[in-house]
Order: sequence, then C-alpha cells, then structure tokens
Amino acid sequence: MLRIECPCCGLRDHDEFRYGGDASVTRPAHDDPDPQAWYAYVYLRTNPAGPHREFWQHVIGCRQWLVVERDTRNHAIASVDFARKLPPRKSLARKSPA
Repeated sequence: MLRIECPCCGLRDHDEFRYGGDASVTRPAHDDPDPQAWYAYVYLRTNPAGPHREFWQHVIGCRQWLVVERDTRNHAIASVDFARKLPPRKSLARKSPA
C-alpha cells in the first residue's frame, strides 16, 4: 500500500488522498488561443519510469493540495510538499503584433 506523509496530518494511507494529475505539466495561459497547446496540456502525457512529480489532495484529512515526488518503478516517495509552495508560472500569453 502507498503511504503518503502529509505535512499537516502525518503518515496516511493513499486511500485518504485523491490523485490530481501530473505536477510537471505547465498549463497554457488563460487567453492562449492555440488549440495545439490546449490539446497537449489536456491529452498528452508521458509515462515515466522513475521519479515523477504528482498532485495529490488529502480529501479525508486537511484537504490540502500536495506535490508528491514518487518513483513510478517502486512507489517510493522521495518528497511531499504543499502545492501552494510551487513557484508561480510565467504567462506564455502571446502578444498581438503592433
């Protein structure tokens, strides 16, 4: 069983958490009209063998969103941190030509 060390609640079974997706994928800017960028963001994912960053929410606990770095080969968890501590992402919005 996968056990996640919540920074607020301590060591818990993965049943208390909800998987939230790949934490390494950058979302396109809100006003980005490029359908290929949105298609890639929504549908294209890698299937890494090794360390991978994932979003998890502690739904049966503190309800915090976490970033879990987990090795996909053996499920060993290297780190857990609050998702809110991620650095803000730069907007990739396209500027219209002047």
